[in-house]
Amino acid sequence: MTSRRTSKPEPSVERAALLTLVTRATRGTDPDTALDELAGLADAAGAHVVVRAVQERAMPDPATLFGKGKAEEMATACRAADVKVVIVDHALSPAQGRNLEAVFHCRVIDRTELILDIFARRARTREGKLQVELAQLQYLLPRLVGSSAALSRTGGGIGTRGPGETKLETDRRRIRHRVSALKQDIAEVSERRGYLRARRRRGEVPTVALVGYTNAGKTTLFNALTGDDAVASDALFVTLDPLVRRVKLPDARQIMVADTVGFIDRLPHQLVAAFRATLEEVVHADLLLHVIDASAQDRERRERAVRDVLTEIGAGAVPVLEVYNKCDRLSPADRERLVSTAPGAVGVSAMTGDGVKDLIDLVASRVEMDTERETFTLDYSSDADRRVLSELHRHARVTSQVTVGSRVTVEADVPRRVRDRLFRMREPQ
Repeated sequence: MTSRRTSKPEPSVERAALLTLVTRATRGTDPDTALDELAGLADAAGAHVVVRAVQERAMPDPATLFGKGKAEEMATACRAADVKVVIVDHALSPAQGRNLEAVFHCRVIDRTELILDIFARRARTREGKLQVELAQLQYLLPRLVGSSAALSRTGGGIGTRGPGETKLETDRRRIRHRVSALKQDIAEVSERRGYLRARRRRGEVPTVALVGYTNAGKTTLFNALTGDDAVASDALFVTLDPLVRRVKLPDARQIMVADTVGFIDRLPHQLVAAFRATLEEVVHADLLLHVIDASAQDRERRERAVRDVLTEIGAGAVPVLEVYNKCDRLSPADRERLVSTAPGAVGVSAMTGDGVKDLIDLVASRVEMDTERETFTLDYSSDADRRVLSELHRHARVTSQVTVGSRVTVEADVPRRVRDRLFRMREPQ
Protein backbone atom coordinates (compact mmCIF):
# COMPACT_ATOMS: atom_id res chain seq x y z
CA MET A 1 0.00 0.00 0.00
CA THR A 2 1.48 3.33 -0.99
CA SER A 3 0.83 6.59 0.80
CA ARG A 4 0.05 9.68 -1.20
CA ARG A 5 1.04 13.07 0.14
CA THR A 6 -1.67 15.65 -0.33
CA SER A 7 -0.97 19.36 -0.37
CA LYS A 8 -3.15 21.80 1.51
CA PRO A 9 -5.66 23.32 -0.91
CA GLU A 10 -5.33 27.02 -1.63
CA PRO A 11 -8.18 29.19 -0.34
CA SER A 12 -10.65 29.93 -3.11
CA VAL A 13 -10.94 33.51 -4.33
CA GLU A 14 -14.50 34.70 -4.88
CA ARG A 15 -15.32 36.11 -8.30
CA ALA A 16 -17.04 39.45 -7.75
CA ALA A 17 -19.06 42.01 -9.68
CA LEU A 18 -18.97 45.72 -8.80
CA LEU A 19 -22.08 47.80 -9.42
CA THR A 20 -22.67 51.51 -8.91
CA LEU A 21 -25.52 53.92 -9.59
CA VAL A 22 -25.17 57.52 -10.76
CA THR A 23 -28.21 59.59 -9.81
CA ARG A 24 -29.15 63.22 -10.14
CA ALA A 25 -27.76 63.81 -6.64
CA THR A 26 -24.38 62.17 -7.38
CA ARG A 27 -23.89 63.24 -11.00
CA GLY A 28 -20.87 65.36 -10.11
CA THR A 29 -18.86 62.34 -8.93
CA ASP A 30 -16.74 60.18 -11.22
CA PRO A 31 -18.19 56.63 -11.30
CA ASP A 32 -14.86 55.15 -12.46
CA THR A 33 -13.10 56.62 -9.41
CA ALA A 34 -15.83 55.23 -7.15
CA LEU A 35 -15.49 51.77 -8.72
CA ASP A 36 -11.69 51.91 -8.47
CA GLU A 37 -11.98 52.55 -4.73
CA LEU A 38 -14.58 49.77 -4.42
CA ALA A 39 -12.23 47.45 -6.32
CA GLY A 40 -9.51 48.23 -3.76
CA LEU A 41 -11.93 47.33 -0.97
CA ALA A 42 -12.92 44.12 -2.76
CA ASP A 43 -9.26 43.18 -3.19
CA ALA A 44 -8.67 43.79 0.53
CA ALA A 45 -11.55 41.40 1.24
CA GLY A 46 -10.00 38.70 -0.97
CA ALA A 47 -12.27 39.00 -4.01
CA HIS A 48 -11.34 38.90 -7.70
CA VAL A 49 -13.28 41.49 -9.70
CA VAL A 50 -14.48 40.19 -13.08
CA VAL A 51 -17.44 42.50 -13.83
CA ARG A 52 -17.88 46.27 -13.41
CA ALA A 53 -21.13 48.03 -14.29
CA VAL A 54 -22.57 51.54 -14.00
CA GLN A 55 -26.14 52.70 -14.42
CA GLU A 56 -27.32 56.31 -14.73
CA ARG A 57 -30.75 56.92 -13.34
CA ALA A 58 -32.52 60.02 -12.04
CA MET A 59 -33.60 58.37 -8.78
CA PRO A 60 -32.79 55.02 -7.11
CA ASP A 61 -35.45 52.36 -7.56
CA PRO A 62 -37.06 51.67 -4.14
CA ALA A 63 -37.28 47.93 -4.84
CA THR A 64 -33.99 47.04 -6.56
CA LEU A 65 -31.97 50.29 -6.58
CA PHE A 66 -31.08 49.85 -10.27
CA GLY A 67 -34.50 49.14 -11.74
CA LYS A 68 -35.79 45.73 -12.70
CA GLY A 69 -34.69 45.74 -16.35
CA LYS A 70 -31.14 46.90 -15.66
CA ALA A 71 -30.82 44.50 -12.73
CA GLU A 72 -31.78 41.55 -14.96
CA GLU A 73 -29.31 42.71 -17.63
CA MET A 74 -26.47 42.87 -15.10
CA ALA A 75 -27.53 39.51 -13.64
CA THR A 76 -27.13 37.91 -17.08
CA ALA A 77 -23.59 39.32 -17.37
CA CYS A 78 -22.77 38.05 -13.88
CA ARG A 79 -23.97 34.53 -14.63
CA ALA A 80 -21.87 34.48 -17.81
CA ALA A 81 -18.79 35.48 -15.77
CA ASP A 82 -19.56 32.94 -13.00
CA VAL A 83 -19.85 35.68 -10.37
CA LYS A 84 -20.29 34.43 -6.80
CA VAL A 85 -20.80 37.75 -4.99
CA VAL A 86 -22.22 41.07 -6.17
CA ILE A 87 -20.92 44.20 -4.43
CA VAL A 88 -23.00 47.37 -4.66
CA ASP A 89 -21.29 50.72 -4.02
CA HIS A 90 -24.27 52.03 -2.03
CA ALA A 91 -26.13 51.31 1.19
CA LEU A 92 -28.90 48.80 0.44
CA SER A 93 -32.07 48.56 2.43
CA PRO A 94 -32.94 45.05 3.67
CA ALA A 95 -35.72 44.79 1.03
CA GLN A 96 -33.41 45.91 -1.80
CA GLY A 97 -30.81 43.34 -0.77
CA ARG A 98 -33.35 40.51 -0.77
CA ASN A 99 -34.83 41.59 -4.12
CA LEU A 100 -31.42 41.81 -5.79
CA GLU A 101 -30.43 38.36 -4.49
CA ALA A 102 -33.62 36.98 -6.05
CA VAL A 103 -32.56 38.50 -9.40
CA PHE A 104 -28.85 37.63 -9.33
CA HIS A 105 -29.22 34.20 -7.64
CA CYS A 106 -26.05 34.83 -5.60
CA ARG A 107 -24.97 36.81 -2.57
CA VAL A 108 -25.44 40.57 -2.81
CA ILE A 109 -23.66 42.83 -0.32
CA ASP A 110 -23.40 46.59 -0.08
CA ARG A 111 -20.46 48.89 0.62
CA THR A 112 -21.06 48.87 4.38
CA GLU A 113 -21.04 45.08 4.64
CA LEU A 114 -17.84 44.94 2.56
CA ILE A 115 -16.04 47.38 4.86
CA LEU A 116 -17.24 45.47 7.92
CA ASP A 117 -15.83 42.26 6.41
CA ILE A 118 -12.44 43.92 5.86
CA PHE A 119 -12.37 45.19 9.43
CA ALA A 120 -13.20 41.68 10.66
CA ARG A 121 -10.25 40.32 8.67
CA ARG A 122 -7.86 42.99 9.98
CA ALA A 123 -8.86 42.89 13.68
CA ARG A 124 -6.11 41.26 15.74
CA THR A 125 -6.53 42.48 19.30
CA ARG A 126 -9.41 41.73 21.66
CA GLU A 127 -10.42 45.40 21.55
CA GLY A 128 -10.54 45.48 17.77
CA LYS A 129 -12.54 42.26 17.57
CA LEU A 130 -15.08 43.54 20.10
CA GLN A 131 -15.63 46.74 18.15
CA VAL A 132 -15.96 44.97 14.81
CA GLU A 133 -18.41 42.41 16.21
CA LEU A 134 -20.56 45.21 17.66
CA ALA A 135 -20.65 46.99 14.29
CA GLN A 136 -21.55 43.77 12.46
CA LEU A 137 -24.38 42.91 14.85
CA GLN A 138 -25.80 46.45 14.66
CA TYR A 139 -25.76 46.13 10.88
CA LEU A 140 -27.32 42.64 10.95
CA LEU A 141 -30.14 43.29 13.42
CA PRO A 142 -32.55 45.15 11.09
CA ARG A 143 -31.74 42.70 8.27
CA LEU A 144 -32.81 39.51 10.04
CA VAL A 145 -35.54 37.74 8.12
CA GLY A 146 -37.28 34.42 8.61
CA SER A 147 -38.97 32.05 6.24
CA SER A 148 -42.48 30.83 6.91
CA ALA A 149 -41.08 27.56 8.24
CA ALA A 150 -38.66 29.31 10.56
CA LEU A 151 -41.34 31.67 11.80
CA SER A 152 -43.63 28.78 12.65
CA ARG A 153 -41.12 27.14 15.00
CA THR A 154 -41.28 27.87 18.69
CA GLY A 155 -39.12 26.81 21.58
CA GLY A 156 -39.65 23.30 22.94
CA GLY A 157 -39.94 22.01 26.49
CA ILE A 158 -41.70 22.95 29.70
CA GLY A 159 -42.74 26.59 29.85
CA THR A 160 -42.55 27.18 26.10
CA ARG A 161 -45.99 25.97 25.01
CA GLY A 162 -48.66 28.35 23.84
CA PRO A 163 -47.89 31.16 21.41
CA GLY A 164 -44.21 30.79 22.26
CA GLU A 165 -41.42 32.78 20.65
CA THR A 166 -40.61 32.62 16.96
CA LYS A 167 -37.13 31.74 15.74
CA LEU A 168 -36.73 35.26 14.36
CA GLU A 169 -37.66 36.84 17.69
CA THR A 170 -35.25 34.54 19.51
CA ASP A 171 -32.40 35.54 17.17
CA ARG A 172 -33.15 39.21 17.62
CA ARG A 173 -33.26 38.85 21.40
CA ARG A 174 -29.93 37.02 21.46
CA ILE A 175 -28.33 39.66 19.25
CA ARG A 176 -29.63 42.47 21.48
CA HIS A 177 -28.21 40.71 24.55
CA ARG A 178 -24.86 40.27 22.80
CA VAL A 179 -24.85 43.93 21.68
CA SER A 180 -25.48 44.98 25.28
CA ALA A 181 -22.61 42.82 26.53
CA LEU A 182 -20.26 44.15 23.82
CA LYS A 183 -21.12 47.75 24.67
CA GLN A 184 -20.29 47.04 28.31
CA ASP A 185 -16.94 45.48 27.38
CA ILE A 186 -16.10 48.39 25.07
CA ALA A 187 -17.07 50.86 27.81
CA GLU A 188 -14.47 49.16 30.04
CA VAL A 189 -11.91 49.53 27.24
CA SER A 190 -12.82 53.21 26.92
CA GLU A 191 -12.45 53.68 30.68
CA ARG A 192 -9.03 52.04 30.61
CA ARG A 193 -7.93 54.23 27.70
CA GLY A 194 -9.23 57.27 29.56
CA TYR A 195 -7.11 56.31 32.57
CA LEU A 196 -3.99 56.00 30.39
CA ARG A 197 -4.72 59.37 28.77
CA ALA A 198 -5.19 60.99 32.18
CA ARG A 199 -1.88 59.53 33.34
CA ARG A 200 -0.15 60.94 30.23
CA ARG A 201 -1.71 64.34 30.89
CA ARG A 202 -0.56 64.26 34.51
CA GLY A 203 2.90 63.73 33.06
CA GLU A 204 2.23 66.80 30.88
CA VAL A 205 3.20 64.97 27.67
CA PRO A 206 1.39 66.41 24.61
CA THR A 207 -0.27 63.94 22.23
CA VAL A 208 -0.06 64.25 18.44
CA ALA A 209 -2.45 61.96 16.52
CA LEU A 210 -2.12 60.96 12.86
CA VAL A 211 -5.41 60.97 10.94
CA GLY A 212 -6.21 60.66 7.27
CA TYR A 213 -7.83 58.73 4.47
CA THR A 214 -7.09 55.03 4.41
CA ASN A 215 -3.86 54.16 2.57
CA ALA A 216 -2.57 57.75 2.79
CA GLY A 217 0.64 56.46 4.40
CA LYS A 218 -0.08 57.24 8.06
CA THR A 219 1.65 54.13 9.43
CA THR A 220 4.74 54.65 7.26
CA LEU A 221 4.93 58.23 8.52
CA PHE A 222 4.34 56.98 12.09
CA ASN A 223 7.33 54.65 11.71
CA ALA A 224 9.45 57.50 10.29
CA LEU A 225 8.58 59.77 13.22
CA THR A 226 8.92 57.21 16.01
CA GLY A 227 11.47 54.72 14.69
CA ASP A 228 8.88 51.99 15.24
CA ASP A 229 8.28 49.00 12.95
CA ALA A 230 4.47 48.91 12.82
CA VAL A 231 3.08 46.94 9.88
CA ALA A 232 2.66 49.24 6.87
CA SER A 233 1.26 48.07 3.55
CA ASP A 234 -0.09 49.49 0.30
CA ALA A 235 -3.57 48.29 1.23
CA LEU A 236 -6.74 49.60 2.81
CA PHE A 237 -7.41 49.53 6.57
CA VAL A 238 -4.14 47.91 7.67
CA THR A 239 -4.21 49.73 11.03
CA LEU A 240 -7.28 49.21 13.22
CA ASP A 241 -5.93 49.44 16.75
CA PRO A 242 -4.26 52.73 17.76
CA LEU A 243 -0.53 52.68 18.37
CA VAL A 244 0.96 55.23 20.79
CA ARG A 245 4.73 55.79 21.04
CA ARG A 246 6.90 58.32 22.85
CA VAL A 247 9.05 60.60 20.65
CA LYS A 248 11.89 62.88 21.76
CA LEU A 249 11.97 66.20 19.92
CA PRO A 250 15.27 67.83 18.83
CA ASP A 251 15.11 70.16 21.86
CA ALA A 252 14.88 67.07 24.18
CA ARG A 253 11.18 67.53 24.99
CA GLN A 254 8.92 64.50 24.63
CA ILE A 255 5.57 64.00 22.92
CA MET A 256 3.29 61.04 22.34
CA VAL A 257 2.49 60.16 18.71
CA ALA A 258 -0.63 58.07 17.99
CA ASP A 259 -1.43 56.20 14.77
CA THR A 260 -5.17 55.66 14.25
CA VAL A 261 -7.58 53.83 11.95
CA GLY A 262 -7.89 55.29 8.47
CA PHE A 263 -11.08 57.02 7.32
CA ILE A 264 -12.95 56.54 4.07
CA ASP A 265 -15.71 58.28 2.19
CA ARG A 266 -19.13 57.19 3.46
CA LEU A 267 -17.60 55.45 6.47
CA PRO A 268 -20.38 53.28 7.96
CA HIS A 269 -22.00 54.87 11.00
CA GLN A 270 -21.91 51.48 12.74
CA LEU A 271 -18.11 51.57 12.58
CA VAL A 272 -17.88 55.17 13.77
CA ALA A 273 -20.08 54.30 16.76
CA ALA A 274 -18.30 51.01 17.53
CA PHE A 275 -14.80 52.51 17.23
CA ARG A 276 -15.60 55.57 19.33
CA ALA A 277 -13.37 54.26 22.15
CA THR A 278 -10.47 54.03 19.70
CA LEU A 279 -11.20 57.40 18.07
CA GLU A 280 -11.13 59.11 21.47
CA GLU A 281 -7.35 59.26 20.99
CA VAL A 282 -8.11 61.71 18.16
CA VAL A 283 -10.70 63.73 20.09
CA HIS A 284 -8.38 64.29 23.08
CA ALA A 285 -5.18 64.95 21.10
CA ASP A 286 -3.33 68.27 21.40
CA LEU A 287 -2.56 68.33 17.66
CA LEU A 288 -3.75 66.34 14.63
CA LEU A 289 -1.52 65.57 11.66
CA HIS A 290 -3.90 65.22 8.72
CA VAL A 291 -1.92 62.93 6.40
CA ILE A 292 -3.00 63.45 2.77
CA ASP A 293 -1.98 61.38 -0.25
CA ALA A 294 -0.58 64.13 -2.48
CA SER A 295 -0.59 61.84 -5.52
CA ALA A 296 -4.30 60.93 -5.33
CA GLN A 297 -6.37 62.21 -8.25
CA ASP A 298 -9.39 62.78 -5.98
CA ARG A 299 -7.37 64.36 -3.17
CA GLU A 300 -9.92 67.09 -2.38
CA ARG A 301 -12.75 64.55 -2.02
CA ARG A 302 -10.66 62.52 0.41
CA GLU A 303 -9.77 65.63 2.44
CA ARG A 304 -13.48 66.49 2.75
CA ALA A 305 -14.29 62.92 3.85
CA VAL A 306 -11.70 63.10 6.66
CA ARG A 307 -12.96 66.49 7.82
CA ASP A 308 -16.53 65.16 7.86
CA VAL A 309 -15.55 62.19 10.07
CA LEU A 310 -13.56 64.45 12.41
CA THR A 311 -16.65 66.62 12.83
CA GLU A 312 -18.84 63.54 13.39
CA ILE A 313 -16.66 62.19 16.21
CA GLY A 314 -16.36 65.60 17.90
CA ALA A 315 -12.76 66.42 16.92
CA GLY A 316 -13.57 69.37 14.67
CA ALA A 317 -12.05 71.89 17.11
CA VAL A 318 -8.68 70.11 17.59
CA PRO A 319 -5.79 72.02 15.93
CA VAL A 320 -4.80 70.42 12.60
CA LEU A 321 -1.54 70.45 10.65
CA GLU A 322 -1.92 69.25 7.05
CA VAL A 323 0.83 66.88 5.86
CA TYR A 324 0.99 66.07 2.15
CA ASN A 325 2.57 62.61 1.93
CA LYS A 326 3.91 60.68 -1.08
CA CYS A 327 5.39 63.85 -2.57
CA ASP A 328 8.10 61.69 -4.15
CA ARG A 329 5.46 60.74 -6.73
CA LEU A 330 5.04 64.38 -7.80
CA SER A 331 7.21 66.45 -10.09
CA PRO A 332 9.12 69.30 -8.37
CA ALA A 333 6.79 71.84 -10.02
CA ASP A 334 3.65 70.00 -8.86
CA ARG A 335 5.03 69.69 -5.32
CA GLU A 336 5.86 73.40 -5.14
CA ARG A 337 2.43 74.29 -6.50
CA LEU A 338 0.70 72.01 -4.00
CA VAL A 339 2.44 73.42 -0.91
CA SER A 340 1.99 77.01 -2.14
CA THR A 341 -1.78 76.53 -2.35
CA ALA A 342 -1.95 75.30 1.26
CA PRO A 343 -0.23 77.82 3.57
CA GLY A 344 1.01 76.19 6.75
CA ALA A 345 1.05 72.70 5.25
CA VAL A 346 4.19 70.61 4.79
CA GLY A 347 5.13 68.19 2.02
CA VAL A 348 6.92 64.94 2.88
CA SER A 349 7.69 61.47 1.63
CA ALA A 350 7.43 59.04 4.53
CA MET A 351 8.87 56.30 2.31
CA THR A 352 12.11 58.16 1.47
CA GLY A 353 12.27 60.34 4.59
CA ASP A 354 12.28 63.55 2.56
CA GLY A 355 10.74 66.42 4.56
CA VAL A 356 10.28 64.40 7.77
CA LYS A 357 12.84 66.55 9.67
CA ASP A 358 11.00 69.71 8.62
CA LEU A 359 7.75 68.13 9.84
CA ILE A 360 9.28 67.32 13.24
CA ASP A 361 10.54 70.91 13.57
CA LEU A 362 7.09 72.22 12.64
CA VAL A 363 5.40 69.92 15.19
CA ALA A 364 7.87 71.11 17.84
CA SER A 365 7.04 74.74 17.07
CA ARG A 366 3.28 74.05 17.19
CA VAL A 367 3.61 72.23 20.52
CA GLU A 368 5.72 75.02 22.09
CA MET A 369 3.36 77.86 21.12
CA ASP A 370 1.81 77.81 24.60
CA THR A 371 5.05 78.50 26.53
CA GLU A 372 6.62 81.11 28.80
CA ARG A 373 10.32 81.90 29.33
CA GLU A 374 11.23 81.12 32.98
CA THR A 375 14.47 81.13 35.00
CA PHE A 376 15.05 78.55 37.75
CA THR A 377 17.87 78.56 40.31
CA LEU A 378 18.20 75.03 41.64
CA ASP A 379 20.37 73.19 44.14
CA TYR A 380 21.72 69.73 43.31
CA SER A 381 21.62 68.83 47.00
CA SER A 382 17.81 69.16 47.07
CA ASP A 383 15.75 66.15 45.96
CA ALA A 384 12.88 68.44 44.89
CA ASP A 385 15.20 70.65 42.82
CA ARG A 386 16.74 67.61 41.13
CA ARG A 387 13.22 66.45 40.15
CA VAL A 388 12.41 69.93 38.81
CA LEU A 389 15.58 69.89 36.70
CA SER A 390 14.65 66.48 35.31
CA GLU A 391 11.12 67.70 34.46
CA LEU A 392 12.53 70.81 32.76
CA HIS A 393 14.68 68.71 30.45
CA ARG A 394 11.74 66.41 29.80
CA HIS A 395 8.94 68.88 29.07
CA ALA A 396 10.51 72.30 28.44
CA ARG A 397 13.00 73.66 25.94
CA VAL A 398 16.14 74.53 27.91
CA THR A 399 17.87 77.56 26.34
CA SER A 400 20.74 77.88 28.82
CA GLN A 401 22.14 76.09 31.87
CA VAL A 402 24.96 77.44 34.07
CA THR A 403 26.38 75.40 36.97
CA VAL A 404 28.38 76.93 39.83
CA GLY A 405 29.29 74.48 42.56
CA SER A 406 26.11 72.70 43.66
CA ARG A 407 23.82 75.37 42.22
CA VAL A 408 22.51 75.52 38.66
CA THR A 409 20.67 78.33 36.88
CA VAL A 410 18.36 77.15 34.09
CA GLU A 411 16.55 79.31 31.56
CA ALA A 412 13.81 77.47 29.66
CA ASP A 413 10.63 77.89 27.58
CA VAL A 414 8.12 76.11 29.82
CA PRO A 415 4.60 75.05 28.73
CA ARG A 416 2.06 76.96 30.80
CA ARG A 417 0.34 73.75 31.89
CA VAL A 418 3.67 72.56 33.38
CA ARG A 419 4.83 75.84 34.94
CA ASP A 420 2.62 75.89 38.04
CA ARG A 421 3.32 72.24 38.81
CA LEU A 422 7.10 72.83 38.69
CA PHE A 423 6.83 75.73 41.13
CA ARG A 424 4.66 73.62 43.45
CA MET A 425 7.28 70.87 43.44
CA ARG A 426 9.73 73.33 45.04
CA GLU A 427 7.37 74.43 47.80
CA PRO A 428 8.23 73.10 51.28
CA GLN A 429 6.01 70.18 52.29
